[in-house]
Amino acid sequence: MLEILSDRTYRHLFLAQVVALLGTGLATVALGLLAYDLSGDNAAMVLGTVFTIKMVAYVGIAPIAGAFADRVPRRALLVGLDVVRAGAALCLPFVTEVWQVYVLIFLLQSASAAFTPTFQATIPDVLPEEARYTRALSLSRLAYDLENIVSPTLAALLLAVMSYNSLFLGTVAGFAASALLVVSVLLPRPKPSKPRGVYDRTTRGIRIYLATPRLRGLLALNLAAAAAGAMVLVNSVVLVRGTLGLNESALAWTMFAFGAGSMLAALLLPRLLDRVPDRPVMVGGAALMVFTLLALAAEVAALGLDWLFLLGAWLLVGLGYSAVLTPSGRLLRRSAHAEDRPAVFAAQFALSHACWLVTYPLSGWLMTQFGPVVALGSLAVLAGAGALLGLRLWPEEDPEVLEHIHDNLPLDHPHLKGERRHAHPFVVDDQHPRWASQL
Repeated sequence: MLEILSDRTYRHLFLAQVVALLGTGLATVALGLLAYDLSGDNAAMVLGTVFTIKMVAYVGIAPIAGAFADRVPRRALLVGLDVVRAGAALCLPFVTEVWQVYVLIFLLQSASAAFTPTFQATIPDVLPEEARYTRALSLSRLAYDLENIVSPTLAALLLAVMSYNSLFLGTVAGFAASALLVVSVLLPRPKPSKPRGVYDRTTRGIRIYLATPRLRGLLALNLAAAAAGAMVLVNSVVLVRGTLGLNESALAWTMFAFGAGSMLAALLLPRLLDRVPDRPVMVGGAALMVFTLLALAAEVAALGLDWLFLLGAWLLVGLGYSAVLTPSGRLLRRSAHAEDRPAVFAAQFALSHACWLVTYPLSGWLMTQFGPVVALGSLAVLAGAGALLGLRLWPEEDPEVLEHIHDNLPLDHPHLKGERRHAHPFVVDDQHPRWASQL
């Protein structure tokens, strides 16, 4: 998997992703401490609002940014967005009011909502071979998992010798390093799309996404991953510190188990996906999350919560979580023409975070109102519904090209070359409405 790092352009982009993620992780720790300083016992409410602002920015800004990403050179766009993120982070140590935090977080996350899908849509052009691209997706998943593990550890070490406000300077350094790494390489220019109106450009990615069966299935599987992931990310602290009465170190190991499962899947998936289609791998990952949550709910109901059982459960949930999310870039790549990729990646970014916008508060409310058994069982049912809906929406026979007949074009039309039967990539093309209608 690491052999793709021999490609200089991809190596610099991957390192840019890693340092930006480390900076973001430091900011997450510092934000919690800043919220407590500004609002005391209301810190949870402040952080909840911050996460909501983040999701609203992701859902609202990503499609707009994706619609116009091909109008600006990629390198200039990515570097400019890193500069905006660094500027917002640089202001955070100087805030004195909660509303100032909200404004700066919206600015930072809006820039991230434009940066991330543009960055993701660049990688298929840098690594056009699917086998190499698959390994890039696994490395990207590893980067996210390492951020969840390394950033809190690094923050703890830094806090021993400096104030939490200094962590924001680490965030600034991460975004600045990301900008320098991006500017150090030449990136493929996005293929310009046809002239379109503002509404058409803004909604095109979502319309392509929702018109493509495999991507409708992907959205349902994203819901399954968000349901299980929200149970882990929102409620682990309650299970470990409240139900079990364990210390902060135990919470760190519990979250490590989830990250370790995700990392293990990311390491195994490239070779598995060389032999097995995406659909059974991703649906199998969703099923693993569902059965694990149900087993944990049954164990809690019958015997009470056991920490070792929880560690094993979170390891399996992380394994299934990564099995669902890692191959998603392959589906997006094969479901859009090159000029539409930024818009389709932005649609995936927005729609997947819309799932989190539902499951984050739902997970916390279920745990607070009804306890762990109901929370685990309910989120398992929601994840199961997503998995079954994914099976229903994503056809088992899912060709990468769709053979069809142009019965309304002359034989000398360039698409026919003397034959009416023709194959195109299985993507939406508004020049052929009869083809699009078959999706």
